[in-house]
Amino acid sequence: MRLSTLTFLVMLTLSIGAVPFVATAQQTAKVYRIGCLPGGPLAPRAHQWDAFRQALRALGWVEGQNMTLEFRPPAREGDPFDELAADLVRLKVDVIVATGQRAVRAAKQVTSTIPIVMSPVGDPVGEGFVTSLARPGGNVTGTSLMNVDMSGKRLEMLKELVPGAAHVAVLWAPSYEAELRTIQAAARVLGVTLLELQVTNASELDQAFETAKRDRTDAMMTTGGTLFFGLRARIADLALHHRLPAIYIAPSMVQAGGLVAYGPSDTEYYRRAASYVDKILKGAQPADLPVEQPMKFELVINLKTSEALGLTIPHTILVQATEVIH
Repeated sequence: MRLSTLTFLVMLTLSIGAVPFVATAQQTAKVYRIGCLPGGPLAPRAHQWDAFRQALRALGWVEGQNMTLEFRPPAREGDPFDELAADLVRLKVDVIVATGQRAVRAAKQVTSTIPIVMSPVGDPVGEGFVTSLARPGGNVTGTSLMNVDMSGKRLEMLKELVPGAAHVAVLWAPSYEAELRTIQAAARVLGVTLLELQVTNASELDQAFETAKRDRTDAMMTTGGTLFFGLRARIADLALHHRLPAIYIAPSMVQAGGLVAYGPSDTEYYRRAASYVDKILKGAQPADLPVEQPMKFELVINLKTSEALGLTIPHTILVQATEVIH
């Protein structure tokens, strides 16, 4: 009986002593800082970052408990990222998630040690962000859009949508020269004359469309670029106003009123970015995490816009659609 009492007292003492230890361990558990460098103002991209949050939560990362998100979006479309990236470095974030070439370049220029997750970038090897897709080799990894590879296919599809299109306007953004060169090569094969219109900020859009109309272009396409994604509703409105059939790279651009888009889901990249962040915070090195490319592409068609343009979508394209907006 005395032995049982003694055993009980020892166990009680140990358990009481363990309570403050457990409480202290919980209180001192690290709360990771995730720096977020969106490709432009946050509002047009809210659905993407919501997907990022949801994916993090599914992996066990909860804001205010074991991680915080530090957002540094530019005030306007096309604004620079240099100071925003530098601010995240000053905060000593544990990882930076950056969207688009310009944001990733700005982050890479201010840190060679903090892991950077691209979400996404069109041509990370060509831009010099990684050594190769399989072995990034530095502090940068993440997802690639494959825009350079897909841009010729989009021009082919545009020709199928508008068979008589011989003169096509191309809206292209700085840092997307590689994609523009691919479009130029496809145009030579297809016998299409291009009107190349570089757009660096929102104020240049109206003039670009006026030029396209004045030059009697038959259709339009855009390169990749966070600028065009952020301005997708404005671009769709201008294309409709000038009666220019246009093809885009992201489904959201058609959901905003554009005619047709062919490309990967623009939220799936952010879910994949959460996976990279999870692995990095658990000890993985960016140099060892291969860059992912999209495996699934979506063809989204807006029939309301086609009707407004007086354009009939060919059956050969319609049957391939993954989403049709009526």
